[in-house]
Amino acid sequence: MTDTPPTTGLHHVTNICTDMEATREFYEEALGWHTVKRTQNYDDPGTLHYYFSSTPEGEPGTNVTYFEYPNSRGQPGPGASHHFAFGVEDRETLEEWREHLMDHGVRVSTVKDRTYFRSIYFSDPDGLVFEFATQGPGFGVDEDRPGSEEIDPFENR
Repeated sequence: MTDTPPTTGLHHVTNICTDMEATREFYEEALGWHTVKRTQNYDDPGTLHYYFSSTPEGEPGTNVTYFEYPNSRGQPGPGASHHFAFGVEDRETLEEWREHLMDHGVRVSTVKDRTYFRSIYFSDPDGLVFEFATQGPGFGVDEDRPGSEEIDPFENR
């Protein structure tokens, strides 16, 4: 590993939506997040740029932001995000979230066993995929030091 300057972790993620009001409603109503800033895209003045946070204060690391481009429906592929995941404490919390989202009309997957964690998947109004993932059991399940062994993805097929 090379000597690189340190980072403090993920600061925020910015996505594109086609309808800011539907996106705001999704974050506030379905996820219970807070709209902490309403501004414009500094590189494209006149384009809405909203900041949603899991906390009322909107500290770095708790924010997801959106630019509104009404005619921008795209296709997943290179250069696009497949999904992003939010952490939850445990399986019980994951089940609570699943029920909560379904109660708010959000289609949600069954609980998936991903070996290193359990998770559920759902989408925002524009189809961007989200995941809620448990903290454990953790990436050290297969090895003493996470990332120390390369596992053959085609083994046991």
